Amino acid sequence: MAREYKLHRATGGNASGIDYRKALNAEQYRAVSAGDGKALVIAGAGSGKTRTLTYRVAWLVDRGIDVRRILLLTFTNKAAREMAERVRELVPQDVSALWAGTFHSIGGRILRRHAEDLGFTASFSIMDRDDQKSMLSSIVAACEIDTRQRRFPKADVLASMFSLVENTETPLEEIVADRYAYFYDWIEELEKVRQAYIKRKLETNSMDFDDLLVLLVRLFEEHPDVLEVYRKRFSHILVDEYQDTNRVQSRMIDLLVGDANSLMAVGDDAQSIYSWRGADMSLILGFPQRYAGAEVFTIDTNYRSVPEILELSNAAIRANTGRFEKDLRASRGGAGLKPALVALPDPASQAAFVAQRMLELRDGEGIALEEMVVLYRAHFQSLEIQMELTARGIPFNITSGLRFFEQAHIKDISAFMRFVVNRRDEVSFLRMVSLMPGCGPVAAAKLWHQWLSSGWSQRDETPAKWSEVLLAFKVPKKAAKHWEQLCYTLDELSTGSEFSKPSAMVFSILEGVYEDYLTATYDNSESRRADIEQLSEYGSGFEDVVDFLAQLSLMGAVDGEPTGDRNQPDEERVTLSSIHQAKGLEWKVVFLVWLADGYFPIGKVLDADDDAMLEEERRLFYVALTRAEDELYLTYPMMNPKSYSGDIICRPSGFLDEVPAELVEPWRVSSDEDAWSDDDPF
Repeated sequence: MAREYKLHRATGGNASGIDYRKALNAEQYRAVSAGDGKALVIAGAGSGKTRTLTYRVAWLVDRGIDVRRILLLTFTNKAAREMAERVRELVPQDVSALWAGTFHSIGGRILRRHAEDLGFTASFSIMDRDDQKSMLSSIVAACEIDTRQRRFPKADVLASMFSLVENTETPLEEIVADRYAYFYDWIEELEKVRQAYIKRKLETNSMDFDDLLVLLVRLFEEHPDVLEVYRKRFSHILVDEYQDTNRVQSRMIDLLVGDANSLMAVGDDAQSIYSWRGADMSLILGFPQRYAGAEVFTIDTNYRSVPEILELSNAAIRANTGRFEKDLRASRGGAGLKPALVALPDPASQAAFVAQRMLELRDGEGIALEEMVVLYRAHFQSLEIQMELTARGIPFNITSGLRFFEQAHIKDISAFMRFVVNRRDEVSFLRMVSLMPGCGPVAAAKLWHQWLSSGWSQRDETPAKWSEVLLAFKVPKKAAKHWEQLCYTLDELSTGSEFSKPSAMVFSILEGVYEDYLTATYDNSESRRADIEQLSEYGSGFEDVVDFLAQLSLMGAVDGEPTGDRNQPDEERVTLSSIHQAKGLEWKVVFLVWLADGYFPIGKVLDADDDAMLEEERRLFYVALTRAEDELYLTYPMMNPKSYSGDIICRPSGFLDEVPAELVEPWRVSSDEDAWSDDDPF
């Protein structure tokens, strides 16, 4: 019989030489030095979450854990690279065998080794969004769905719809009823397409990003022997941003951890803001119950913000009932500068205040433009700010999307207007008619030739009724109903040589033909509609559509460009960002704009009267506040001029009512043109 002999690897006690008590604060040290088992670390904003995770890896290696037995799961490739690099700096030995990556990259890595168990080969393709859209479009065409009377969702919407089904583990019918009610009558056809999509992926040896998690979970559940291999491989699993996990990611973690392995999940329940893409906050709140005996550590020393900002942030989140109790404490000294609460007469004044204050901070306090950010709840709320910064020559970057006038839906709307004004504008005509179903490049070109043949493109006058000319055209059967509506919409834009006002034109195009297209084409149709409504408001400042279109072209061409020599652009730029895009980032100065009910929190949340939705909006407010290091400006317009309904009085955000008044400093803003008196209603 062979003699049993066990190798004991030399640990060197503390091979890295790190003095953990000195390198970490007391809260971080308690988490980093925790024993084996299940642990949840609630790491507040600016508290050193990444530092805690990377030192935890170093601690494990110093205590003899083979780096190959550690799995570090993140949500972005950037975070994975940053953490792996920090571990390399901390640990003197080779750590290249550490598995650190996103959930999807780790899932793909494992599936490559076991694809045959699921009917795929190891050389399966991973489809990106364009690949998905192409496959889904092909499947919809093959299903021969009759869309002549009503639009069927485009491939991009289908991809988002099916993704939610997978990530939330919710039946398609519930997803459609809850988020895509417009398409509920298509539910049978939608399920048919979804099943065909699943089948086609297998036939073509292809997976989408969701499959990298869904199929991994299936692999583990259907093949316990494979699961056991990875349970033995990874004795210590660390998870970043745990508050953002969805049901599938949670099951993946649970399966890998099992009963015996150690798990440390790090996150902040107060920064859970992604339920709309499947994140389930109940997973972090329910962690102590799901893992019996789990330890919970709290790290609440903030290294980012001054105390005045943190006091406001703490007060803002207290109204939420679903949360772990914690208050951020500042490691920095106070500056004596409270967050400013600034009420402005209207959106234009709000933009003027932001731009003027930026220049004062740059020129008077020496704060670089790149250290300033404008945060907003929705992209359309940045329009006036973009225009004001452009007018004052303040360069800016936008992280929340394209510059306002460069967006596809804004260009679509303007195409209708450009064609009505310039009947020889082939580009605008082709863009306009291509929005109809069944009207690809060939069909659009044929319609253009019919228009040329009509002779109206060369006449000086505009048709008295567009429909009398255009309804005679031969159009694809699939587009017939939509073409008719397009013709009647053009009738509303002009009567002979008389053009409607720009704001009325935008409204007619949206209500007449574009809203159906928007809903069927884009997953974020609500925010795009808000952009178009904002364009209509912008148009109310113009009487002449020609002037309006000229301004759109100019803004699209120079929007946000720095002044001076463009061959040597100014490297300093202000950032404009949605709050969602700003999570994890920080600036010396933050301007949080449009803090009015209906804008933040957004109207649909207030209308829904849903506590869970409102609490997520409040967490978003908290995320915005905690981006600021030194100065914070909270602004809102008291009046919002509407071209159709007249001026609307804006009520300050309900979130402002929830914080003690003494935590902010009200600013009273006047202008050179109109000094306010004590009797002024504002």
